Amino acid sequence: MKKYIIQSIRLTLVLLVLLCVVYPVTVAFIGKMSKGNGGGEKITKNGKTVGYALLGQSFTKPQYFWGRPSAVAYNAAGSAGSNKGPSNPDYLKEVQSRIDTLLKYNPGIKKSDIPADMVTASGSGLDPNISEQGAAIQIRRVAKARNIDEKKVKELVAMNTLKPFMGMFGPSSVNVLKLNLALDEL
Repeated sequence: MKKYIIQSIRLTLVLLVLLCVVYPVTVAFIGKMSKGNGGGEKITKNGKTVGYALLGQSFTKPQYFWGRPSAVAYNAAGSAGSNKGPSNPDYLKEVQSRIDTLLKYNPGIKKSDIPADMVTASGSGLDPNISEQGAAIQIRRVAKARNIDEKKVKELVAMNTLKPFMGMFGPSSVNVLKLNLALDEL
């Protein structure tokens, strides 16, 4: 019996060192070698931080591309989804309201043109990217609001489109903050 207790204590101590010291130090070290030194990739404009590459922001003006809706108002401290299912009447009203807003501000598109990511919040509520189709349905509105040729805006979207990892893992997407900053530079 004593033999098993001593083995259990040794195993507990080894796991404590591994999981409470070695693993966190390793993760912190790897984080320090990444972009932003583990604090996230900051996006700056004129020496001022305007956002982070991996955190969504709210854009509501017609001259900007709009991001994916957020169930937490883009608050990184409260990252979460809405936890409402497709049979919840409040959720359905919320989605319909988002569809109506997109149709109102983007004339010429049909309800069937709207991708799901433009009317549903992500699991974290902080998604910084939208699908290529989500950007495409907004091109006309943004070009008109800025008095820019639609071709230029399409080219800008194409230049800011992130292709799937290794050409096959995941969908193409567009980082909304980076795209909007590129628009401001036009």
